Amino acid sequence: MKAGSVRPVVLVMGGHDPTGGAGIQADIETIAVLGGHAITVPTALTLQNSHQVESFDPAPLDRFIQQSRMLLEEFEVVAIKIGMVGSLAICEAIHTLLNEHPAIPVVLDPVLAAGGGGALSQNNLIEAIRTLLIPRLTLATPNRNELRKLAPGGDNPQARCAELLNQGCQNLLVTGTDEPAADENVDQVHHLLLQQDGTRSSFQYKRLPHRYHGSGCTLASAITLQLGKGGAIEEAVKSGLDFTWNSLKQGHQLTDGQHFPNRFFNP
Repeated sequence: MKAGSVRPVVLVMGGHDPTGGAGIQADIETIAVLGGHAITVPTALTLQNSHQVESFDPAPLDRFIQQSRMLLEEFEVVAIKIGMVGSLAICEAIHTLLNEHPAIPVVLDPVLAAGGGGALSQNNLIEAIRTLLIPRLTLATPNRNELRKLAPGGDNPQARCAELLNQGCQNLLVTGTDEPAADENVDQVHHLLLQQDGTRSSFQYKRLPHRYHGSGCTLASAITLQLGKGGAIEEAVKSGLDFTWNSLKQGHQLTDGQHFPNRFFNP
């Protein structure tokens, strides 16, 4: 028996960031502020601060599977957001869970490295994400570096995007916050949305001056909620980008590390 909810429910699978800047806490804040309710299953516990990730431990596999199934059985989940996967075994478990619920929209923020540069996924896990999760996605939101890792067969951004779309990913949002391309205005951040039918949409925002912790989590969670509400892909992406940019513009630096998004900003 599914439980009813006034707020749309999003299932989040991702790593726990004890600083609160990124990971499942960022997802919870974003989804709640935008009118949804997040239910969460941690994939990993990280040891980190606002500067860097020291290490992480994947969640116990049996506990991850059992908790995910309990939530999916009880709640009317409108969408699933996946962040840090944690381990090859958890990636395989997520693949199985998604196949058991094929009608639920799925968004992947491919967290392959921390904002401070620490690796969060090894090559065998990246390969598993590419082969097991990419074909099941409504949307993936890689930055350009993540795109290179997920589609190593492509020798340019267009070929890499085509590779992932051909694998079954329905939509691809390539974010430009990590590095401006050679032909881009360095004062702006350029994002590109590609759909399987060939539709391309570009979005530009003023580049902000700081390094931020949790921008990708914020963006993917905001888009996931809008898709779960039935929003069209382009409108959901634009809404998520607007919310994320404003949360970064009004962000704050709690220590001498990276700035955190202010997801509770006043418009």
